[in-house]
Amino acid sequence: MFKVQVRFALLALLLPLLLNATHILKDDILKPEASKLVEDMAEELLQKTGINGYVVATNERFPERFNLVAFSKKYEANISKPYVMLIFAPRAKITQKSEETGRVALISSDKAIAELYDKNDVIDATIDVIAAKDKNSKEDKYNIGVVQGFSELADQIAASKNVKMTTTLPNETRYIITVLQVIVIIGALLVFWMFMFRPIFMRIKNGKQ
Repeated sequence: MFKVQVRFALLALLLPLLLNATHILKDDILKPEASKLVEDMAEELLQKTGINGYVVATNERFPERFNLVAFSKKYEANISKPYVMLIFAPRAKITQKSEETGRVALISSDKAIAELYDKNDVIDATIDVIAAKDKNSKEDKYNIGVVQGFSELADQIAASKNVKMTTTLPNETRYIITVLQVIVIIGALLVFWMFMFRPIFMRIKNGKQ
């Protein structure tokens, strides 16, 4: 009788966590803090856009060229359309020869959903964190990478729907690139002004055609 009571008590404690973990389909990697961030972003994304965002974070050692689209089908019974699924598999083999590992995939329920985000930007947001050389452990980088990648995905989908997310994280790399692009454009305009438009302007101003 005591064992039954203990089981019911444990179930009562775990049930709220299980009910809330609706957007993470597989989790071999994420810490509770990272899972909470993903769940919050996914819930806000669903409320504001009607699109379900899912994460599969797996430590499975997939072979080279393993079909992640086919792999995603095993979760179809537990997901709702429309959706986009971010699959993060750090131990998946990229090439047999180099033995490099780590794959990221984005699976959408249809083409219309896929057009709401830039696949390469989302993958870059995930991988850039992991590739960075710093003192963080691999496990920490995996957690940061998944959160940052899903954040980028949610932000892009929301922007496509003309709504703004409040639970996502800023992509510092994206902002740095944007600033650099602005600097390059301003520099190009100054060069054009100094060497092309300014001489023409001065000639016209001085009455020399």
